[in-house]
Amino acid sequence: MKINHWLVGAALMSAAGFAVAADEMKVKVTSSLESVTVEHDGETVEIKRNQDPDNRIHEDYQQTSRECPPFCVQPVEILPGVHTIGEIEMLEMLEAARDDDSILIIDSRTPDWYEKGTIPSAVNIPWTQLHPEASNFDPFVAETLLLDEFGVKKEDGLFDFRDAKTLVLFCNGPWCGQSPTNIRALVGMGYPADKIYWYRGGMQVWHVMGLTTVEP
Repeated sequence: MKINHWLVGAALMSAAGFAVAADEMKVKVTSSLESVTVEHDGETVEIKRNQDPDNRIHEDYQQTSRECPPFCVQPVEILPGVHTIGEIEMLEMLEAARDDDSILIIDSRTPDWYEKGTIPSAVNIPWTQLHPEASNFDPFVAETLLLDEFGVKKEDGLFDFRDAKTLVLFCNGPWCGQSPTNIRALVGMGYPADKIYWYRGGMQVWHVMGLTTVEP
């Protein structure tokens, strides 16, 4: 029997191509972006959307009606100059922060929320540590954060924000006031508004999109 090696080769290549296609993510972030890789607590984490079409949002974010105040819908613009971003921009910032120490991703929620799960590579700096009206606010802690974590310098008793880090803050979502409170506090201290980014969707929309979270 004569074998058509060209046809066999074509069939094998076709089968290989099908296997590759089968391995591709069905639920991408965008048509050209499957995932973003970051470092979290010394481990590599791939941020991607959940591939299970039957996946449902986490029960902590199923509630639609929370009393306002305090759980009031936040505006798109917190303060003039502060950048409000969505999921694509947040992923871009996460990827940039992986190789750039001048970008800091901040989860502004209280530790009890943070411990339930956060966006990979985020550090927890609760809003109470920066808001002067919080019951447990400590000016020394706030100043230490500015100097040790945010890249701010202090000369002759005055803060110098010229080399301050770019901050990306988020909390529980459009109904959460924790990161907006942090942002207002920082700008009130003199932090440049254009060095602050706010992911308004927060954990609420992050879960809606089925994106990866990590537990500290």
